[in-house]
Amino acid sequence: MNNELYDIAIIGGGPAGMMAAGRAAEIGGKNNLKVILIEKNPSLGAKLLITGGGRCNITNAQFDIRTFLSKYKDSDKFLFSAFSQFDVKKTIEFFNEKGMATKTEAGNRVFPESDKSQSVLNVLVDYMRKGNVEILTNADVIGFEKENKLINCINLKNGKKIYAKKYILATGGTSRPETGSTGDGFKWLKELGHNIIPSDNALVPIMIADQWVKDAQGVTLQDIKLTTFQNNQKQESHKGRLLFTHFGLSGPTILNMSKDIGELLKYGEVEIRLDLLPSFDHGMMNSRLQELFKIDDKKMIKNSLNTLVPSALVETILRLSLIDANKQNNSITREERMRLIEIIKALSMQVSGLLGADKAIVSSGGVDLTEVDFKTMQSKLIPNLYLIGDILNIDRPSGGYSLQLCWTTGYVAGNNTINEEL
Repeated sequence: MNNELYDIAIIGGGPAGMMAAGRAAEIGGKNNLKVILIEKNPSLGAKLLITGGGRCNITNAQFDIRTFLSKYKDSDKFLFSAFSQFDVKKTIEFFNEKGMATKTEAGNRVFPESDKSQSVLNVLVDYMRKGNVEILTNADVIGFEKENKLINCINLKNGKKIYAKKYILATGGTSRPETGSTGDGFKWLKELGHNIIPSDNALVPIMIADQWVKDAQGVTLQDIKLTTFQNNQKQESHKGRLLFTHFGLSGPTILNMSKDIGELLKYGEVEIRLDLLPSFDHGMMNSRLQELFKIDDKKMIKNSLNTLVPSALVETILRLSLIDANKQNNSITREERMRLIEIIKALSMQVSGLLGADKAIVSSGGVDLTEVDFKTMQSKLIPNLYLIGDILNIDRPSGGYSLQLCWTTGYVAGNNTINEEL
């Protein structure tokens, strides 16, 4: 291997790296170009297999590029040229044409019809196999050697060197380090002269101090609204789905709020208020409760309230509303009814912190975007280096946006390592 020269060497066997390797091999195959994928784990796609709870949310079915890119906040202006080459529609077609049926669920989230992330991995592995990509696992990269302005070779921990004409770096960020995302790529890029924005956890579950939240472990709520407060001042609101866990809160809505919650925690305590019925205003709630209490006037309130709110939360709601759970509906006072409405519309939770990198879905931070040519994913500092996926400094919400970034940047890099001449 020491003397063999590859046309393209990709470091990182995650979604971006596999897409890049497959595409480079697909279009370079007619010229017998040699492509190698280097992965430090024993197998490929470790993080891919655990995404979406093992179901793998491959993208978000928003087909208007500008609307889709608006979710990436300030990075959208950089991404347009890459997405104009390989967008959401092309991604879904890519998987469908390779035999993986997809389905679209709430929030436009697209999953494999099998509900198994293994289906996604199988497509990518088969894509690379058909292109004769050489796959090297258990290969720990320790850095690059540079000659003039170009990378000359990759150094492996075992002392071997891998020489290539062009290199694609797809080592990911710092989230879920047990899958191999330990930030190695950031260190190498700094050594090569790139500016790295410090990494932080971007999508991460929230720890809650209130015991009732932990007691509700496993309960999932749909169509709720969460609002953050600091010093009793409203900060931001999001609607969607929520999951109670043994440590606090998870699910798409809270993950998308986590980066801002982390920022707020730097300045003091943060409270989250949960609106269980955001489609009802206070007046509508009052009318609905009066109607419910009239119809079931002899029933105990604990046996009626579960027609409005999740059964698992009924006792908590009544306790916080200072109402005896065994009290009959016809005995509920107006004052008690008003307290009940306040709790249903603003169930308070005190944030105790964020879970660490080991539980983060993605990390923020990475390569300064001004140092990358997004038409090709080529480094502007090192002409034979291409940068893709989570190594880029791009914040994004949950819901398929992270993987779409990997598919797009991986495809564009794979395409252009073949098309671009140094």
